[in-house]
Amino acid sequence: MPYKMLRGMVLRVLYPVLMFISAFFKGRKEVFQRFVINLNNRLVKKENIKTKKILLLLPHCLQTDECTIRLTHNIYNCERCGRCEIKDLIEIADENELNLFVATGGTIARKIVSEAKPEAIIAVACERDLSHGLVDTYPIPVLGISNKRPFGPCLNTQVDLAEVRDAINFFSKD
Repeated sequence: MPYKMLRGMVLRVLYPVLMFISAFFKGRKEVFQRFVINLNNRLVKKENIKTKKILLLLPHCLQTDECTIRLTHNIYNCERCGRCEIKDLIEIADENELNLFVATGGTIARKIVSEAKPEAIIAVACERDLSHGLVDTYPIPVLGISNKRPFGPCLNTQVDLAEVRDAINFFSKD
């Protein structure tokens, strides 16, 4: 079975089953979501897609809550003060000529994907948003990177920049 079709089965069949099962196991939902994200990432890597048309999609919670500028409409309004990783992510996107957007939620993320028409997506978010986004964007190949939440959900989250670079390198044409 081709990996793309297998990925579709994971996202359209296995994921809903796991979410149903998670209703009976309190506190396990995120574990199941992380499993689906990791399985999806492995299958995407098996597809070995190479493209220059990559969308880097970020959650708004990567921006520090102390920032006076909201980046949800234009990430390039960032003052690049260095208090959060947005500055680094802008530099990475510019170096690699990627489309870069910040989404405040699933509806905005779907709109961005629809308008950008990427051939591949690197998405950073929490497990809940990533797993839903994988389903919503199938069959587009998406590498999901879970954000770190040292201050709790949706507040001053962080991302491993090396993981972002690795994902870009995976998709990038030589």
